[in-house]
Amino acid sequence: MVKNDVTSRPDLLGESDISDTSEDNSTADSRLKEALQLIRVIVKFHPRLFAIAVFGAAVFAVCTVGSSIGVRWMVDRVILIRFNEGELDTSAIIIGACLVIGIGLVRAAGVVVRRSFAGKTEWRTAESITNQVLDHVVAQPITWHRKRMTGDIVARCGVDSDASVSILAPLPFASSVLVMMVVSSIWMLSVDIPLGVLAIVVFPILLMLNISYQKRIDRFYALAQDELGALSQAVHESFDGVMVVKSFGAENRETERLAVITSRLRNARIDAVSVRSSFEAAIDAIPSLINITLIVLGAIRVKTGAMSVGDLTSFIYLFTLLVFPLRIIGYLFSEIPHSVAGWRRVREVLDEPVGQDPNELIRQPKFGVALSCENLNFSHTSENSVLKDLSLEILSGRTVAIVGATGCGKTTLLHLLSGLIESDSGTISVQPGGVGLVFQEAFLFAESLRFNITLDSSITDAQVNKSLRIAECTDFVNDLTNGLDTIMGERGVSLSGGQRQRIALARAIAHNRAVLLLDDTTSALDPATEARVVNNLREMSLTATNTANKTTVVIVASRPSTIALADEVLYLRNGQIADHAPHDVLYTRNSDYRELINAFEHDRHE
Repeated sequence: MVKNDVTSRPDLLGESDISDTSEDNSTADSRLKEALQLIRVIVKFHPRLFAIAVFGAAVFAVCTVGSSIGVRWMVDRVILIRFNEGELDTSAIIIGACLVIGIGLVRAAGVVVRRSFAGKTEWRTAESITNQVLDHVVAQPITWHRKRMTGDIVARCGVDSDASVSILAPLPFASSVLVMMVVSSIWMLSVDIPLGVLAIVVFPILLMLNISYQKRIDRFYALAQDELGALSQAVHESFDGVMVVKSFGAENRETERLAVITSRLRNARIDAVSVRSSFEAAIDAIPSLINITLIVLGAIRVKTGAMSVGDLTSFIYLFTLLVFPLRIIGYLFSEIPHSVAGWRRVREVLDEPVGQDPNELIRQPKFGVALSCENLNFSHTSENSVLKDLSLEILSGRTVAIVGATGCGKTTLLHLLSGLIESDSGTISVQPGGVGLVFQEAFLFAESLRFNITLDSSITDAQVNKSLRIAECTDFVNDLTNGLDTIMGERGVSLSGGQRQRIALARAIAHNRAVLLLDDTTSALDPATEARVVNNLREMSLTATNTANKTTVVIVASRPSTIALADEVLYLRNGQIADHAPHDVLYTRNSDYRELINAFEHDRHE
């Protein structure tokens, strides 16, 4: 993941910078305050780039006002003299041309600087925020991810992060408009006070119009951003379960479900666009009407001799130039609700404290022990207790099968032992060397087969080939056109279920973990292949030169022939280890275990 120097500075995105705004406190003042706080926070990410963009904008603003001086010079000193006296003053033309062209070139340079550095500021800030959100999401434990929809997390990392910085693009230009308003007001008042006052009146009118717009549009953008997140979540879920949807002929139901969400998103955006269109029409009409008024009154002032034609021309020219920048101020105000809505959703993720990594709670057992638990308790909900005061000890180098009825907590136990989830109480100890957990539903990346085994780690070809041999993958891998360099389809769709399981097992073996936890990993294999895999795993451990190098294998199994190959069986019942012994001993002395094994065998024959 790309790191950014800003992500290590929590003060830039501290909780005190922007507080959550509740529905009861969503007044105009609080929204404006929140917007100002947002600007203050995001500008802190890359202040130097932003300062350069603002400087370029200020140069543009001053030159825009200055260009009217060149226009007045050309009208009074060149055009009027030519019409009134029939003479052409060459020196005046040269001076006027130098003024107009020189100011124009400096103004253009200011535009280039403003646009270039404003763009850099926006996208680097977006990168910084996205990286911080991603880092925060990745740091969260598995339990946090289980409570959230993947599509919604993706939306917050992408769409919402981009939305939160959209206010940065017009911000430098908006600052230049403020400079332009101050400088032009002074200049217009110095040229003609009555016309200057009339021209300046438009500024507070447009400001009030923008504030009124921001008040009305805020809730529409917030709703649209929430619906966009909901749509992203639903689409991701739909495509993720495309095989289930198609196999059950649920395409129409999914289409209707997504149509409901998109209709809500469409309605929210239509409402926002309706308000925005009215606002933009008003912000276009008001300056145009004042411009017409200025021309009429200015003509009267010229006729009375209160001002020259050049003064009026430069006055109208400057006011016309101000119309478009004033629209940009409107664009800034229109982006504020959009950015604030995206930022709120980003903050909802960032404001959540990072949960403790369950691995940090795992202890080191005594020598010769691979795994041990003492008084382990776990429940998904307060009413659903899965494991109750469970205790066990597994010696290093052993192959142990965990057997129990469906829903007794076998998978949960493996997740606890691997440090994926945290127990409610009790202790877990695991020998140094790490744990390799292989899930029943094997996940493969849409990369090469080699990448899916090594995960881009420094694992030698000899280690890869050894892991393929132990997992009984060598034959079908050699049959692939490009062998280990064969590109897998999404989630390894080009391989069968059993082949995916064996590749996932080979991946765990190649990473040389001290303990292998297999969650019914061989369920898709035929009995003969499964037996060979289990025997290979036992031989791998037996050939180790010392106890520390022996691999301990814990298998969740339901096939009697596989269970019989284990050194020891842990019988899990009612959230506890009800009994443990080799399979034959358990089958003889424990009637509940015998009944379960017979049921497994009956299901196999059925």
